Amino acid sequence: MIVQRRAVSAVLAAAALVLTAGCSSDDGGGSSGSDSAAPSTTASGSGPTGQAAEDPPPAKGSVKVVRTVAEGLSTPWGLAPIPGGGLLVSSRDEGTITRVDEKTGRKTELGEVPGVSPAGEGGLLGIALSPDYASDHMVYAYFTSASDNRIVRMLYDERKPSGQQLGAPDTVFKGIPKGVIHNGGRIAFGPDRMLYAGTGESGDTGLSQDTKSLGGKILRMTPEGEPAPGNPFPDSPVYSYGHRNVQGLAWDDKQRLFASEFGQNTWDELNAIKPGDNYGWPEAEGDSDDSAYRNPVAQWGTDDASPSGAAYAEGSIWMAGLKGQRLWRIPLKGTEASADPQAFLEGEYGRLRTVVAAGGDKLWLVTSNTDGRGDPKEGDDRILEIQVS
Repeated sequence: MIVQRRAVSAVLAAAALVLTAGCSSDDGGGSSGSDSAAPSTTASGSGPTGQAAEDPPPAKGSVKVVRTVAEGLSTPWGLAPIPGGGLLVSSRDEGTITRVDEKTGRKTELGEVPGVSPAGEGGLLGIALSPDYASDHMVYAYFTSASDNRIVRMLYDERKPSGQQLGAPDTVFKGIPKGVIHNGGRIAFGPDRMLYAGTGESGDTGLSQDTKSLGGKILRMTPEGEPAPGNPFPDSPVYSYGHRNVQGLAWDDKQRLFASEFGQNTWDELNAIKPGDNYGWPEAEGDSDDSAYRNPVAQWGTDDASPSGAAYAEGSIWMAGLKGQRLWRIPLKGTEASADPQAFLEGEYGRLRTVVAAGGDKLWLVTSNTDGRGDPKEGDDRILEIQVS
């Protein structure tokens, strides 16, 4: 196992949210309003907001599998916990969204998302709930269509019969490059109530360094799909660039964004995201001596990770590994790794696709053995509840 840590230079100086209008080829509260500015970030150094003032978690942690929540899932990809109970899970290849009762494991299909064109690593990928889900019941989905990758939102009406609970999709954002590989796909609403999307360069490495392209980027937009106020490039949804294939998005308890992404032949990465920064691909993979590129918080040999979903809990980022078939713990002090990453569940459940915070010291973990690259066992794929420290 090859693991390297590298301190990342501090992110933007602390700034209050600004409100406008009255804020490896293998293969998620805050200020209200739809026009929030980018989340505040903190600078390094001593003092109440500096990294030196933050106490890191213990260097070593633990993982306990509490139970299997559900099994028999086909190509699961995205997972979205419902306020009040229940988990929504997307099927990449079937193009369906299913509700899982997290207490009994009972599965209810909401319906099939129209327009999904699964092939290779593409299909129905990430899902997220509207920040106003309690009142609008909107489910967002990122998927590969016949022509592009796009984001839609659909009304979820659980009073309707199984299979008919999704309303017609409303396209929020389109035109993200598609390919057989590197379609990105992770979406999450941030603490600022803006919609973030991780995209891939679809195998065309030149797109990552082109800030006019949507490929190889982290995008930030309003819930309606417009460029979010406070973005680093005028009238653009591009938030950061120089990515190869962003697969995980997670915010820590100080509203700082971290993202996981596939490397090619050498290094997979976990990055601390600063708006407007260049993360190097294809000019740099992993650490670089070139100050034009932002170095990762941590990097792994591609056999050890092929990182997918990411979540924050108990002072650490938790990162699911596909080819690596393990769950990584990266303890943090600010935007730096405070100790060496630690691996758990190595080979025990096969490929791990998605990890989502379940509150406190609990996480939901989704396996990915039916995606054509795994070795499915009886019961695959499954959702696990795990306890971490």
